[in-house]
Amino acid sequence: MGSAPFGGSKMKKVLVLQGGLSSERDISLMSGQMVATALKTAGYTVVSHDLTADTDLFLKTVKQEKPDVIFNALHGRYGEDGCIQGMLNLLHIPYTHSGVLASAIGMNKNMTRQLADRIGISVAEGGLMTKAIFQTKNFKFPYVVKPNGDGSSVGVFIVHSELEKQEMLATWLPDEKKLIETYIPGRELSVAVLDDQSLGVVEIIPKTGYYDFKNKYTDGAAIHEIPAKIPETIARQVMTMAEQIHREIGCRGVSRSDFRLDDVTDAGNPKAVFLEINTNPGMTRLSLVPEIARICQGMSYEQLVSRLVEEATCDA
Repeated sequence: MGSAPFGGSKMKKVLVLQGGLSSERDISLMSGQMVATALKTAGYTVVSHDLTADTDLFLKTVKQEKPDVIFNALHGRYGEDGCIQGMLNLLHIPYTHSGVLASAIGMNKNMTRQLADRIGISVAEGGLMTKAIFQTKNFKFPYVVKPNGDGSSVGVFIVHSELEKQEMLATWLPDEKKLIETYIPGRELSVAVLDDQSLGVVEIIPKTGYYDFKNKYTDGAAIHEIPAKIPETIARQVMTMAEQIHREIGCRGVSRSDFRLDDVTDAGNPKAVFLEINTNPGMTRLSLVPEIARICQGMSYEQLVSRLVEEATCDA
């Protein structure tokens, strides 16, 4: 076996936490499997745990295995929103990725928008509202409707017509709040940040439709242009904005920020608009962060996950 790039006299025992209870469970299982394989290749002792509603089983596993580090490969609710982070803080087990506060803020798209706007970063016009309030409004097509606390483009609608509006409304629960935003035309960009420093920019070009769940996780459904073929000034701008948001929220380890580049409304004056941050981005074979790290920084998958393990910590 190889050795971890930040190793030491004692190789750590890592528990890879995967699965979970969110709509992104299957993606988390894929991330966790790849992370576990890579960490074993890097020389770590690795055990995996599929987190379910049986938290007693998780605590039993932790007590039995006594890991030095938890690699948090969970995505979505309970794994990425501060809940599991709070439990791990109480257990005094260092874990990868962001802590309680940054995770909770990053999972709340509307709160993240407000923070971005406060530090001068452009966001799409919109806001959080209930179904009842939405139905009193008359939004101009197209617009975007999305859950305030899910990732992987789960439950996202781009509404172009009255028919699509009715299809969207049929999925909206009466007591649920959703985020409504003006649709930003143009190009889809994403920036990976590791330890406060941008790794690079990718442009995602879906072969059909937009970058939804299917296009994210279907092999060959989207082209990843790395580095993105955009003006250098724009690349620097979105990388700087991603770093600013990463720091403002208080992220640790790795994050990924998504943007739209509007080069349609005024082609001579393209404008980058921030959409959201992912504080625990996917680590699957088709995920963007490992690909950006490899192509832009020459960092292998094994080096990336090893670095996250070596820098793991609890909230201070």
